[in-house]
Amino acid sequence: MQNLNFPGFNARTRLHNNRQEIFDPVRHKFVVLTPEEWVRQHLIAYLNLVKKYPLSVIGVEKQLILNKQLKRFDLVVFSRNGNPFLLVECKAPGVEITEKAFDQAARYNMLLKAEYFFITNGMEHYTCRIDYENKQYIFIEDIPHFDEKNKI
Repeated sequence: MQNLNFPGFNARTRLHNNRQEIFDPVRHKFVVLTPEEWVRQHLIAYLNLVKKYPLSVIGVEKQLILNKQLKRFDLVVFSRNGNPFLLVECKAPGVEITEKAFDQAARYNMLLKAEYFFITNGMEHYTCRIDYENKQYIFIEDIPHFDEKNKI
């Protein structure tokens, strides 16, 4: 897999039934190593090792119903009180991040009401804080550190 614009980490991988797999520490199991999964696992490591989010507050590939259709978000980080704090949309490195990706995250967030969302393809990252009062999102430099988030 290609190098990404995230710090490196010690990924546990294996070959199983002729498929490359990577260990997901949130789901506690090996999953097929796709380019999008490579991005997701780098982001999980970044959130945990750099931003200090406990793995216990991260949810991976959870489902929700939007307009009577079953949807799945890539990752959500919950606050200590259990409310969604950060919604994440991961794309494979070769996938361009377009307005469509932002619209998808915004639609999912209509239900979740997270304070932030983050979109990445592993090479480019966009972090936004949601301004519900003015119905807009504001680009910020990076995901807040876990300690900063919990001072709010």
